Amino acid sequence: MKLETLKDLYILELKDLYSAEKQIIVALPKMAKAATNAKLSAGFKEHLEQTREHVVRLEKILTSHGQTTRGPKCLGMEGALKEGAEMIEEEADEEVRDAGLIGAAQRVEHYEMAGYGCARTYAELLGDKEGAKLLQTTLNEEADTDKKLSKLATSVINIAADK
Repeated sequence: MKLETLKDLYILELKDLYSAEKQIIVALPKMAKAATNAKLSAGFKEHLEQTREHVVRLEKILTSHGQTTRGPKCLGMEGALKEGAEMIEEEADEEVRDAGLIGAAQRVEHYEMAGYGCARTYAELLGDKEGAKLLQTTLNEEADTDKKLSKLATSVINIAADK
């Protein structure tokens, strides 16, 4: 895809986010299973349901622009998720692994927040009010997940890992 306009870049960003979300849908059940803290595992499962909704929103935006979801694989997310998969396989105390899983999950969240923030800004500039609204909703959910992970880390998991 040749990028000639901001709209081209917007569509590329949407497709990249779609690829990222589809990869996350595969990774989250593995992270939930690997987590030994019940709240962390439940949080991963809850975010899986949100992620499925993120995919639906992206499909809606792309369809509104006459686009398909087909695009290149998001290599940035692939790398972030690979680090999470490596944490699952680490020989570690359960609490330490859970702390590592939170760190891996937060890197994923921050990557998503950067992408959704850019896409939302492009949508605003291009006058795609509905797209901007949907992207902002997802951005808010990603930020909320990041805050929940931080709270769980600082109130329980990192403390347990430090003993």
